[in-house]
Amino acid sequence: MADGAHPDWLRPDWAVPGVAALMSTRRGGASRGPFESFNLRDGLGDDAVAVAANQARFAAALAARPVWLNQVHGKRVLRLAAADLARPLPDADASVTTEPGIACTVQVADCLPVLFAAGPARGVAAAHAGWRGLAAGVLEATLALLCDASACAPHELHAWLGPCIGARRFEVGADVLTAFGADPASPAHARFVARGDGKWLADLAGLARDRLVAAGVTRVSGGHWCTVEDASRFFSFRRDRVTGRMAAAVWLEPRAAGH
Repeated sequence: MADGAHPDWLRPDWAVPGVAALMSTRRGGASRGPFESFNLRDGLGDDAVAVAANQARFAAALAARPVWLNQVHGKRVLRLAAADLARPLPDADASVTTEPGIACTVQVADCLPVLFAAGPARGVAAAHAGWRGLAAGVLEATLALLCDASACAPHELHAWLGPCIGARRFEVGADVLTAFGADPASPAHARFVARGDGKWLADLAGLARDRLVAAGVTRVSGGHWCTVEDASRFFSFRRDRVTGRMAAAVWLEPRAAGH
């Protein structure tokens, strides 16, 4: 791990040889106002100089170059190679790599970041999972590409769920239940709690965990932070509307080259 990570930032609780990962919080940056302080996304109304400084600090904290995706709440997954560092990338919500020096990276502010590691030092992946992408199968698509690229099975992987909107705060309509195959007329759903006003509270991290387990992933951790409830630590679009973005990245360490 390179120097520069803020002590408040998060790391998965796995120990996978040759793999490192890091997720920023909103602390430790140069942004001001509603973007205070470690906003990593330009084009939201934040000062571009501050965003550039924040991105530079984040990159310096990694032993790899972060690859920023144009996220569109879909299920497209890219396999990243060194050549991709020099050209713009198309729309995608997840990426996979088996090459050291490249950090699969996603940005979030309520949606769920999911990091994957295939050890020892075989491959990594990062997925951006809002409810639309999750229902569309972004995690399953990421798993399929990572397993193929790393020559491994799902049960050999580690998956880490980062901060997202929590089950006490994620109010949804019947369209979300339907997207996950749940019947809005049914009195009980494993990951949805009825409010009695045509709305439900949804457990986004729980829905992701269920899908990972169903796909054969047995080592799943994280997923217990709520971005909405901790305003001092996390950006939340649902809470603030005008706000910044955090980033989660995972990469193969340089010493893993040639393995």
